[in-house]
Amino acid sequence: MAAETNSISGLLTDAVKRHIPGATGIADLRRLSGGASQEIWSFDATTEAGMIPLILRRAPGGFRDTGRSGTAVTLETEAKLISLAEEVGVPVPPVRYVLTEADGIGQGFIMDRIPGETLARKILRDEEFANARPKLARQCGEVLAKLHTVEKSKLPPLRIASGRDEVEQYFKTYKELDYPHPVFELAFRWLKDNAPPGEMELTLVHGDFRNGNLMIGPDGLRAVLDWEIAHVGDPMADLSWICINPWRFGNIDMPVGGFGTREDLFAGYEAAGGGKVDPAHVKFWEVLGTLKWGVMCMGMASAFLQGDRSVERATIGRRSSETEVDLMRLLAPLTGRE
Repeated sequence: MAAETNSISGLLTDAVKRHIPGATGIADLRRLSGGASQEIWSFDATTEAGMIPLILRRAPGGFRDTGRSGTAVTLETEAKLISLAEEVGVPVPPVRYVLTEADGIGQGFIMDRIPGETLARKILRDEEFANARPKLARQCGEVLAKLHTVEKSKLPPLRIASGRDEVEQYFKTYKELDYPHPVFELAFRWLKDNAPPGEMELTLVHGDFRNGNLMIGPDGLRAVLDWEIAHVGDPMADLSWICINPWRFGNIDMPVGGFGTREDLFAGYEAAGGGKVDPAHVKFWEVLGTLKWGVMCMGMASAFLQGDRSVERATIGRRSSETEVDLMRLLAPLTGRE
């Protein structure tokens, strides 16, 4: 790790001095443990007026990232989307500079470091966030309403995915994994039978709006992070994804991220100009999101069984059975329950 830090330090110092106004160098460069698919480095730019807290988000090892999974955007595109979201009032860490080949650091960008917490366990339980929790669901709705107003004409090239596209994609993946789950079969049939009669106007969709990708402070939502699977799609996908049970972290009776209600989420969305929310339309996406997570878990289990013996893959892989319970709660709810 020390060698890696030293190799980046000099090049990053030069880039910061060239592109951050007033910067004279860097201090306290360290790699953070977060970031499942990209490297996250924390550092301060030194100036005569004091320190500027910054983050370097970089492709693993600096090697060029072309959208690894076929759904993930490149880091240059991610930086562009963050800037576009900032223009319409979405709280984000402002992007200071997008790295170029001449910088010698690899693919990535430098953005402001926003203080706060992303760990759901702390956000949902610590006293520090007690005043924030009742406000978060409405704030999430307000932020999503702003996000969905980004002009499509300004967007860089992005994947386009409607609800029907997503159902077909994940059904194909499910069949390829060749491990029957009767409840998943039921859910796929339900989705085909209950697709919304007409697609909403497609908008920019964050794609992973949930606990872990939201920076929270005692005052509430401070920044939306990790835009790597953003795409053009149905805006209701964003409202539903934060509601699926895995992102509640045990607080199953608080559907929105374990901290709030759908009613507050929808009210915030509508009040901020997001349009009238149809709960049945959101439910379609919540069922689809839950099913998608289940298929992803199946993929993790398959990778483990084929030789990738990481504990993470094994742990996540076994959670496909939990998803079956979540789907039955959605498809055949008990009276008075979620």
